[in-house]
Amino acid sequence: MTTLDHCTETTHSAARPVNAMRIVTYAADLMRAWKNRRAFYRLGEMTDTELADVGLTRGDLHVAVDLPFASDPTARLRTIRQARADNIEAMARRVA
Repeated sequence: MTTLDHCTETTHSAARPVNAMRIVTYAADLMRAWKNRRAFYRLGEMTDTELADVGLTRGDLHVAVDLPFASDPTARLRTIRQARADNIEAMARRVA
């Protein structure tokens, strides 16, 4: 066995765990997206007052629902809510 043969064989056997981890990671991401979608749809069942208590509006839900399935709508809602809170805080500082 030459050094080149050994190197090629080692590379193929080392790639197997990496590919397995990619598959496991992808499956975990899909599972997380599915769970977050379920939580997202529960937000749609809330009243407008309850949504306002968590810093969201019904329009925010419509924006986040248009994302592809693999992406997390709750992460998008988090950024919308944070941007709104930052904007309110900036307006309050200008008044004071």
